[in-house]
Amino acid sequence: MTRFIGGVEADHGYLVLPLHVRFRAVCILTALALIVVLIGPFVLDPYTQSVLVRAFLLAVTALTVDLLWGTTGILTFAQGAFFGIGAYAAGLMFTHVGYTAGTVLFALLAAITVSMLVAAFVGWLAFWQGATSLYVAVVTLVLPIVVVQLIYSGGSFTGSSSGLVGFDAPSLSMSGWFWFTGTLMVLLTACAWVFIRSDYGRMLNAIRDNETRNRYLGIPTSHIKITLMMAMAALASMAGFIYACVGTIVAPEHAGFVFGTELVIYVALGGRGTVLGPVIGTIGLEWASAYISSILPFVWTIIIGTIFVVVIVIMPEGLLPPIWRTLSKKLPSRLAKAAKGKGAITFYPLAESDIKTFPANMSQPALDLSSVTKRYGHLKVLQGIDIAVMPGELVGIVGPNGAGKTTLMRCISDGLERSSGVIKVNGKDIGQKSPAAITTLGLGRSFQNTSLFESLSVSECLRLARYRHWQPSKTDTADRIGLPTAAMEVLESTGLTSQLDGKVNNLPHGMKRALELTMVLSLEPNVLLLDEPTAGLTKADRLMIGNILTDLQTRLGLAIVLIEHDFDFVKQVCSRLVVLHRGELVLDGEVQEVVNSDLVQEIYSGHVE
Repeated sequence: MTRFIGGVEADHGYLVLPLHVRFRAVCILTALALIVVLIGPFVLDPYTQSVLVRAFLLAVTALTVDLLWGTTGILTFAQGAFFGIGAYAAGLMFTHVGYTAGTVLFALLAAITVSMLVAAFVGWLAFWQGATSLYVAVVTLVLPIVVVQLIYSGGSFTGSSSGLVGFDAPSLSMSGWFWFTGTLMVLLTACAWVFIRSDYGRMLNAIRDNETRNRYLGIPTSHIKITLMMAMAALASMAGFIYACVGTIVAPEHAGFVFGTELVIYVALGGRGTVLGPVIGTIGLEWASAYISSILPFVWTIIIGTIFVVVIVIMPEGLLPPIWRTLSKKLPSRLAKAAKGKGAITFYPLAESDIKTFPANMSQPALDLSSVTKRYGHLKVLQGIDIAVMPGELVGIVGPNGAGKTTLMRCISDGLERSSGVIKVNGKDIGQKSPAAITTLGLGRSFQNTSLFESLSVSECLRLARYRHWQPSKTDTADRIGLPTAAMEVLESTGLTSQLDGKVNNLPHGMKRALELTMVLSLEPNVLLLDEPTAGLTKADRLMIGNILTDLQTRLGLAIVLIEHDFDFVKQVCSRLVVLHRGELVLDGEVQEVVNSDLVQEIYSGHVE
């Protein structure tokens, strides 16, 4: 349940739900799983224990794939390579240097360090602004190929295609390894479960759903993805290191493309983004493979491939989500509500002293464009645009389709878009800054087509919009969210206060537009770029948005730049109009002067060459 408070309260901090309430369910399930691990060696034969030890370590690695792919949307084939780096760190150290407590610690630290450095480099290559998911997948696909080729070229040092075998390693009984690896897997799974349900985890979901919108909310998505990849590389490397210690054997197959692909298949079959699905799927498939592949060595791979295709076609979410939905319907209503894990979220207006809006200098333009040009090859889309918008000014940019209006918006909000010219926000040159960096200068932008997060609730979207002013927790969810007064007023006036718990994809179009405006205002900007904010709205909704914009302009002194095709709306709200035609600024003046201009009439009638 989400609560809305219309008055200012004294406490403006972010409170979190008590951990013993938040984590009660996961603690109980973790304890039960640890009990199962504890009694396992007493009921399982040594061979089954050895199979499950391998399965536990592969489940940890599959878990890292799930956090990258299922939670964040990064399809990666590189986790097998990081697993191999960890395994070879152990094999090389114990083969060529020897086994001591010191070499174990050094090899483990070296494995984690090298894996994280490689992950940082791969992330730097893959996560540049504008990179597609296909490009990222290809980059991660290349890594295991490169690692395997390095192993092959290592000769006797790496064992080449034969690998390394029979080296001294930490000595534990099979039961000891079962307890150790099983406990590690259970604890990491529990931590991952808590992590993806935290505010930080929901932010990763938002990156998966709509990375572009995140960047325009001031969220450094590339940095976040690189950091996550480094952390997951460290976990996969640790699993590989332990694997080498258990079996005292490492081979190129442990770092190869096939192994990385198998991990992706395990995650897809179990249910990506669920944490438990990939873990259970990996353990089940590894156990089945150990017994069936010895009977049907050539057919087993075909069976796995067939199962994968059938599941992806019939149940694209994987096996666990539909099973869980079926079981949850049979739970008592009280337990079902508890399983959702939702706490009360309170939204309240921030006091003026808490608002960190970029200070406006009334004597200088809040937004200043000088000789801005945009080219696509030899085609000039924008040519020498000069516009200055003062604080408290609402400027409308009009022109026929193809005039360059939306392109101009992109140039203002993304430093890499324009071909030449200077753009300043609050007196600071945006240079080649990313959208996230430009947001920190005091700029907020909405899009021509509503850009939100379909899998999140309204309240989660609002929490996300406060990223710049509040770092999300990696273990919990915020209990109280402070919003600027302007954002709170939009929530109240549009009726969004009654939809805070609802999913965004269930909102009507008008409320989606209002939510996007609320999120932009939650950034506390003093420069607003709005691209057709009334598109698709009813007359009543347009009137409401117009009143909100006029209030923001006059009462809060925001500089607002508005692209709009509705001339009646433009005449109602704008204090000044700029006319673009074929990428050139042809008119800039007061509203009535521009609207009544013969040149504007000719442009819209198509008679201007």
